[in-house]
Amino acid sequence: MLGYTTVGSTDFAASCKFYDAVLATLGWARVHDHSEGGWIGYGDPAQVNNPNAQALWLCKTPFDTKPASVGNGSMVGLHAQTREQVELFYKTALAHGGSSEGEPALREQYGPNWYLAYVRDPMGNKYAVVYRGVL
Repeated sequence: MLGYTTVGSTDFAASCKFYDAVLATLGWARVHDHSEGGWIGYGDPAQVNNPNAQALWLCKTPFDTKPASVGNGSMVGLHAQTREQVELFYKTALAHGGSSEGEPALREQYGPNWYLAYVRDPMGNKYAVVYRGVL
């Protein structure tokens, strides 16, 4: 079970704007704000006190104190509750400095009802947002 994902940023302010906007399309928000220390935690506000809730952490300086970089072959998959959320996430990502890695579409090669889009954040981290419900 996925507990959390951490991504680094060399432009923390731009990354915060990006994640505030795109994660809101999935109902997530800043649930832990330690921006003065270079850390922001995003998740479902209704799950903030659940120790098993999933989260995405954004950090300005990784623990090893080396500059943040993008992992080759790394990708974070996020669940959407509707097909429209996939489309809104994609459009919002592009409007906030992200880039397209694949427009929203049905991708049956992954299984029935896999509707998803791929984006990269301003740092180059890759995300898939997927809706696997009935289309």
